[in-house]
Amino acid sequence: MNISALSFGILLGAVISFAVVFFRQRTVQQVLRQREEKAELLLKAAEEKTAHIAGEVELRNKAARLKIEEETKSKYQTVEEELAKQKSRMDKREEQLDRKFDQLDQREREHEKRRKQLEDMNQALLAQKKQHDDLVDQAQLRLEQVAGMTSEAARAQLMAKFEEDARNVSGRLFKQLETETKENAERKAREIIATSIQRLAGEFVSEQTVSVVALPSEEMKGRIIGREGRNIRALETATGCDLIIDDTPEAVVISGFNPVRRQVARRALEELISDGRVHPARIESVVKKAAQNVQNEIKEAGEKAVFDVGLTDVHPEIIKLLGTLKFRTSYTQNVLSHSVEVAFLCGAMADELGLNGGIARRCGLLHDIGKAVDHEVQGSHAVIGGQLAKKYPPDQFSRCLVGCPTWGTAGKCGDLPEAFGAVGGDCHQFQGGGKGFCYSGGA
Repeated sequence: MNISALSFGILLGAVISFAVVFFRQRTVQQVLRQREEKAELLLKAAEEKTAHIAGEVELRNKAARLKIEEETKSKYQTVEEELAKQKSRMDKREEQLDRKFDQLDQREREHEKRRKQLEDMNQALLAQKKQHDDLVDQAQLRLEQVAGMTSEAARAQLMAKFEEDARNVSGRLFKQLETETKENAERKAREIIATSIQRLAGEFVSEQTVSVVALPSEEMKGRIIGREGRNIRALETATGCDLIIDDTPEAVVISGFNPVRRQVARRALEELISDGRVHPARIESVVKKAAQNVQNEIKEAGEKAVFDVGLTDVHPEIIKLLGTLKFRTSYTQNVLSHSVEVAFLCGAMADELGLNGGIARRCGLLHDIGKAVDHEVQGSHAVIGGQLAKKYPPDQFSRCLVGCPTWGTAGKCGDLPEAFGAVGGDCHQFQGGGKGFCYSGGA
């Protein structure tokens, strides 16, 4: 009985163990299947997400490519337009050069024609001289054979006739030579000036009597005007210029005939706009600072002009007046740049004529110095310039600023001889843009 119970217990334990193992394995298999299914779901979701991201990346890449293509096309079109403009400018320049070459060819043909005319006139004069000699010989023979005069009397009568004929011929020759000399002198002067101009290529800058200052916003106009207009009145009083604030969007116009004051007003206004603090005390401080900066710039510009031209021993006040010319214009051209160009032209012409180039450059640089003085000083700029040169040494060059010859006249200009004075007035003929003017201030 005990053995049977023990066997039954062992059998029951084995069955239970088998059942436990069986159900445990089944449970493990179910868990594994669930994990595999979950892994498959995660993998599928990851693949779908990857495909979605790849699609977005492809769309972004496509958009980026389209943007790059549009930008490239726009830049290419801009380059093509710029090339077209450059080609148009080059074509116009080529046309201008062709016209100039045609003019030079025409002048050369005219010169050749004149040379032939002079040769013909010379041959005609030689023929007339030969005819005159023959007539003199015939007259002398007739006097000796027919008149019954002594040789001394015949010689005296013949000499009187010859003297009368010689006076007539010499008068015509003198008139002809005088005309030819004037023509040759004018031609030679133009050749010298043309040679000098070819050695200098300056810039031409056009300036105005008003300055426009841009504003960041319309609100800044009210701050510039100030309460009851006190700010704008303070600006106009400190700078001596008029400020025009109208319907022009985001802009203030500075009007004034004194370019230095207008420059000070423009810089002061720009500083106030940049700083943002606009009130009478601040305005006075900023205007003083701008005026000092402009004065420093004037001094630097004058010193640079003197250095570029290669002059020494120039009075500091003359240097300051030269710097002031940077802010003045004449016939829409900057007067300081014009004076430097005239200095180089005069020096080049003096070198061509074998004269003192240093004196010529000094005369050219200072020829418009009178324009640096305000309108309160009476007189033409040439006379004012001469007075300034006499006031500030060295005064040996002051004669170059007063009474210099105008176009078509001969005379002396300071220490330069007549040959340079005869062509000196032609500087403004070229510097003035071909307007055909020349005033007595020219070197």
